[in-house]
Formats: sequence, structure tokens, C-alpha cells
Amino acid sequence: MDHAGHPASPGATDGGPPAAPRITVREVTRSFVTNGRSAVHALGPLDLSIGDAEFLCVVGPSGCGKSTLLKIIAGLLAPSSGEVAIDVSGDHRIPIAMVFQDYGIYPWKTVRANVELGLRLSGRPPTERREIADDWLSRLGLADFADVYPGALSGGMRQRVSIARALAIDPEVLLMDEPFAALDAQLREVLQEELLTIWQARRRTVVFVTHSLEEALLLGDRVVVMSARPGRIIADITVPFERPRSSEVRTDPLFAKLRGELWTGLHSEVVAQFDAGKDRR
Repeated sequence: MDHAGHPASPGATDGGPPAAPRITVREVTRSFVTNGRSAVHALGPLDLSIGDAEFLCVVGPSGCGKSTLLKIIAGLLAPSSGEVAIDVSGDHRIPIAMVFQDYGIYPWKTVRANVELGLRLSGRPPTERREIADDWLSRLGLADFADVYPGALSGGMRQRVSIARALAIDPEVLLMDEPFAALDAQLREVLQEELLTIWQARRRTVVFVTHSLEEALLLGDRVVVMSARPGRIIADITVPFERPRSSEVRTDPLFAKLRGELWTGLHSEVVAQFDAGKDRR
């Protein structure tokens, strides 16, 4: 549902008809076996449709299955039941890229080599690889660290390397799992603005997991709210702010109102997850 209680239209960000679904999640569930015995029902059943060129943000309490959902969409984790369908054009050798919470970069490769990795796998020639990689390193403030190994970088800088590597291949679908969580507040805002600019210029499909309601409203076309475990969708809100969008939207009174509505819906789920954690002790 949108902020006024009307059905949300995936990908319809400018008042036009809904875009064709790029990602369709149907009745997906996921359970994990713990201690070799008991099964933990972590996710679902969950249905979700994500439009072509849509920026979807996913919020929810810790442990609700947000990252699990992202890994299932990426094909890194199989659902226990249900299915995910992704419509890709076939023009990209690597149509999907993912930015992980824990960076996922290789410590034995330099920063530039990490960023070039997907380009090399795509068969890009060396000169082109270096040109693209250096462009993204410059955009993300890493130009002076191109020949450094990740072990010499701060956590925030390693995350920027991971983001640069994903963006360098210009994927059709970009999956981002709390990509700015390790950054300080000032750098986080800078990179939010940079991501806004990049997305508004290229309009790729993005699924972006975050704990920050403000970040979700700033970046997203829609915000999906997940329940406490097992994670289900309890709200689906269309963000009404026009594109192109800038960080100035934070000062709009409607921004604060929507943030309050999101928190009202999320608060009980956060408490439920917290209480469940206490019960397991």
C-alpha cells in the first residue's frame, strides 16, 4: 500500500503506468536447521514484485530475514519453498551485482584489482577495465588508494571498494545489503547523494536493505517494511517525492510525517524481536 493506503504500483515513479516486473518473489520461505536438530523459520511466506528501474528499500528489525531475502534474490541461497524470477536482458555477462555487509572483497588483490574483477570476468580489455575502475574509485574518494591492499583500509573504505566493484559492471539489478552501515554519518550522507545521482542517471533496478528509515525515504521509490521473524511484508509504501531528488527532501514536512508512519508500523516488530531474543536466553 502507498502512504495514503492505496495499492502500490511497482516502478511507477512518475505517475505513468507500472513498469514490467524485473523481480518477482512468489511464496518464498526459508528455514534454517540449528544445532543439527531444530528448524528456525526465518522468512516468509513472502510475495514481492519489483518493477524495472525501481529503487526498492527494505527495512525491518534485526534478524527478520532482510539479508536472507537479498541472498535468495541473488541466487546465493535457495529458498525452502517458493521461487524467484528475474527478468534479465542477456546483454550483460554479469547482470546482477551485490554489495555485502561484510565487504566481500579479496584481501590479496589491490583496491583497483578488486574493482576490476567483474570487468575482467566480463571480458573487458585491460585498458578499458582500468579506465572504468579508476573512474569509480575517483567517484568514491578512493583514487589515492588504488594500489593499496584492503588490509590497510578502514572498514568504511573497504565498503566503498565493494560498492565501486558492483557499480563498475553497470548491472541490470543491484542488490545492496546495508552498504553504508560502516560509514561515519557525514560520509554516509555524501555517498547517499552520490548513489542518488548515479541511480537517477542510469535507472537500474535496485533492492536496498537498510535499518535507516531516513535513508529508505531519501533513496527509494518504495519502502517495504518486514515483520519480526519469520519475516513477512507488513507494509508497502510508495515514496511520493519527485525525481530527480536531492538530500533537501529531508526538510519537507511530509518526509518527517512518513518517517513517523514507518516507525509506528515498525516499532512493535522491533519490540517483538527484542522480546523473542530475551525469551531464548
